[in-house]
Amino acid sequence: MTMTPEAVPETQDATRNSGVPSMADAADEPAPQLAPREATRAERLRETAFAWGRIVGRYARVVAVAIRPVGWVVIALAIVLWFVTFTLGWEEAFVAAAIATVIVALCLIFLFGRTAYDVELDLTRTRVVVGERAVGALTLANRTSRSLLPSEVVLPVGSGRGVFQVPRLQPGSEHEELFAIPTTARGVLAVGPVSVLRGDPLGLFERTNDRRQAADLFVHPKTTSLEGLSLGQLRDLEGLPDQHLARDDVSFHALRDYQPGDDLRHVHWKSTARTGTLMVREYEQTRRSHFVVALSTHPGEYRDPQEFETAISVGGSIGLRALRDSRTLDVRTSAGRIRAETGRRFLDSLSALEPSKPREGGIVALAGVLATHSPDAAVAVLICGSTLDAGELRLACSRIPYGVRVLAVIADGRVDSPALRRVGDADVVTLGDLDQLPSAIRKVLA
Repeated sequence: MTMTPEAVPETQDATRNSGVPSMADAADEPAPQLAPREATRAERLRETAFAWGRIVGRYARVVAVAIRPVGWVVIALAIVLWFVTFTLGWEEAFVAAAIATVIVALCLIFLFGRTAYDVELDLTRTRVVVGERAVGALTLANRTSRSLLPSEVVLPVGSGRGVFQVPRLQPGSEHEELFAIPTTARGVLAVGPVSVLRGDPLGLFERTNDRRQAADLFVHPKTTSLEGLSLGQLRDLEGLPDQHLARDDVSFHALRDYQPGDDLRHVHWKSTARTGTLMVREYEQTRRSHFVVALSTHPGEYRDPQEFETAISVGGSIGLRALRDSRTLDVRTSAGRIRAETGRRFLDSLSALEPSKPREGGIVALAGVLATHSPDAAVAVLICGSTLDAGELRLACSRIPYGVRVLAVIADGRVDSPALRRVGDADVVTLGDLDQLPSAIRKVLA
């Protein structure tokens, strides 16, 4: 059916009159806006409870830190006694509950007071050797206009701590405490931060005012002097040359006949004119002395912790000797490379050395790392423990590139005197403690 022009307006009017909105009207009307829903009473109560819970929790943590274990026992005892008093009506329980409550209240008074000390921590030496004492001083000053009540000062040292009693300090007065830290094991000890304690005589409560000031104490491993016992044969340009010959270097060795490929700049024309044969200069190859120490930190290669400490001391002694000889020192462990630019930094790195994870490998894996990263080394020293079998040691020595002098040191606490043997081209020394290292090096150089 064909619609006439007169019928179209009638249809639109009919639609408009019928109350059904047309598409044009729907496009002209703005989209309805959703008004924010008003929170219900339960939701408002829940939000308020959460807000107050956070505030109460924050203060509860502060209070819980101040209560010591004995304090928790006394408080719990007082609560139980009050419960028994109100439920059973026992007069004895009432007296005991009142006494416990008074004790808690009196001990709380000791927490109030100012602890605004100016704290100064001074370590005379921040680097000591195992067995030495680190001496320091702790100075507390009252820079306020009021007197400060007596208190305790706690100085953490590693896993332990020292406690000092500070008397009542008048305005402008100072109190100094001297201390000595004994060192029985290698490591890096965190000295501080200093904490000022306020507590009661019964030990129910304790308030800590942390004064952020700490220092690191490096306890270096024991080392021994190796004067006159230099392992290296290669030095820098002012030292001894290599035995290998090269076509171009700085140390002249001899003359030889010209070979195709030789640089004409090295032709010795006087000898050529005299002999009638083209003669060129031949040089001794010189290399910068590159000293590599590979220290295995695999826990399975050491029989006991003492062997591990002996190995670290041996590595430290040999590394310091190389640094004094102006060698380029590269020190690697099973966990990775450690810094050894200077003697102090090298010993600091050894102080923090710990046994590595077994999956990181031992001396065999370390030898492979040396072959990859230090193929031009002059001397390589491999240090490991006594549980390493001969096959693994031979494999480790065979991984070192040809031409590198190899010395393997085995720390074995059961050995009374150093022993020397050969494994392939490597010298293998077994020693029981650090004192045997100089005599062992003499055997190697003999």
